[in-house]
Amino acid sequence: MRLHTEDNVMVIKGRDRGKQGRVTKILHKEDKVMVEGVNIVKRHTKATGGVRQGGIIQKEMPVRVCNVVLVCPGCTKPARIGYRFLADGSKARVCGKCEEVIE
Repeated sequence: MRLHTEDNVMVIKGRDRGKQGRVTKILHKEDKVMVEGVNIVKRHTKATGGVRQGGIIQKEMPVRVCNVVLVCPGCTKPARIGYRFLADGSKARVCGKCEEVIE
């Protein structure tokens, strides 16, 4: 997966199209990511063991990876991610628009 936690991403499909947020969690098996402030839904819950109060709560749900794109920190535009080997032999992510190393 080309996205890492703490990356700034933009949603390109769905009802939250155009919103930006930070990746908080990556779910590799489901091919989804949790993005801060995106895909917020309301859930009706019962009170469990006196820990949580029952009622309607708002929570963030995961978004498919194909529906988000990384926002390049260099050019501040949404761009695809490529890979390149640096002079010291290490592999680094590269912005598809400005060719700048992302890390």
